Amino acid sequence: MREPSATPAPAPGAPPPTVHGWCPGALRPMASGDGWIVRVRPHAGRLTRAQAAGIARLAAAHGRGPLELTRRANLQLRGVAQASHPELLAGLQALGLVDADAAAEQRRNIVVTPFRAPGDATLALAEALAQALAAPDAPALPAKFGFAVDCGATPVLRATPAHVRIERDGRGLVVRADRAPLLARATPHDAVAIAMQLAHWLARGDAAAPPPGFQPAPVLQRAGPRPQPGPVPGGWLVAAAFGQLPADILAHLAEHGDLRLTPWRMLLVEGARSAPALPGLLNDPADPLLRVVACSGTEGCRQAAGPTRPLARALAGLVPAHGLLHVSGCSKGCAHAEPTVTLVATPAGYDLVRHGKASAPPDRRALRADALASHLAHAWETTTTTQDAPPHEATDTPPL
Repeated sequence: MREPSATPAPAPGAPPPTVHGWCPGALRPMASGDGWIVRVRPHAGRLTRAQAAGIARLAAAHGRGPLELTRRANLQLRGVAQASHPELLAGLQALGLVDADAAAEQRRNIVVTPFRAPGDATLALAEALAQALAAPDAPALPAKFGFAVDCGATPVLRATPAHVRIERDGRGLVVRADRAPLLARATPHDAVAIAMQLAHWLARGDAAAPPPGFQPAPVLQRAGPRPQPGPVPGGWLVAAAFGQLPADILAHLAEHGDLRLTPWRMLLVEGARSAPALPGLLNDPADPLLRVVACSGTEGCRQAAGPTRPLARALAGLVPAHGLLHVSGCSKGCAHAEPTVTLVATPAGYDLVRHGKASAPPDRRALRADALASHLAHAWETTTTTQDAPPHEATDTPPL
């Protein structure tokens, strides 16, 4: 299955951004404006206390700046020097956080619901799926082909891109194709095999009939309530502005419990009954910083045309309670993949998209940073923003 490869249209006078077409990993880092990006993909989206504390030590020794929570429920280090990578990789291997090879690492693109309960088969299915993707007969999947294991009482990953989903409905487990109206019923014993059959079929991209057992199904509705910091089944959700988490804060969080990564720039602290009192965490659901999302901008990306996170922080108080503001350093829009009120940095200023992605034609061009507040107020008066789509990862790699 071929993914769209069109490059987002640049602003007039701006060079077209480079679309890498793949995501970084631990074995295959990606070069950025502040050094290498090394992404860690915890198994089943979970870090034990020892693993979290170990990553914090490695980030302090080899990274530059905070770690980043991604919308694929991964954790990445920025600013890693090429000479430091072997030692960093050895540390991650000792923590059990490195795959057998780069190909296996790329295929193991699985997002797992953090809201699982004993007996719902989530962890067993996630482990079996990871093993199937590491097997010699695993399909050659496109670089950003993704899976979602969303088997809690209620699906919560619908707004998280995935090509193949294992979910639960009122009758039991189902396997879905995200971009085709297809569904097959499954059991805990055959769900992974059915999911792999679907992945093989999607990867071939041919016009043949879908695998046996798949039937037409309604198109999924992606919207859902945006998760908020606070008590949740299994523990306590904490957020970090722009998904940035200093290494020492991660180490202190690990003292409170094992951690589950989520695709919402949040961590679930297992067993916690109150918010960890740590500086920099966002524990108030009304915090305006939860209503802005931004990539690294010129601070960390060579393709960005202007600063992003300082601007997003300054404008956060203007965002309505159910709104979302996306500030992008270029027209790729890596930090958010859904339409919303969007500001795009260009060499001439900031373009404003009232309701669209960073690549959409702007409603206003080349606005000065000091004039954005009044334009944003007007944008929300005339636009219905995306209210329920959760924030996505803040990296300079294109979204799935």
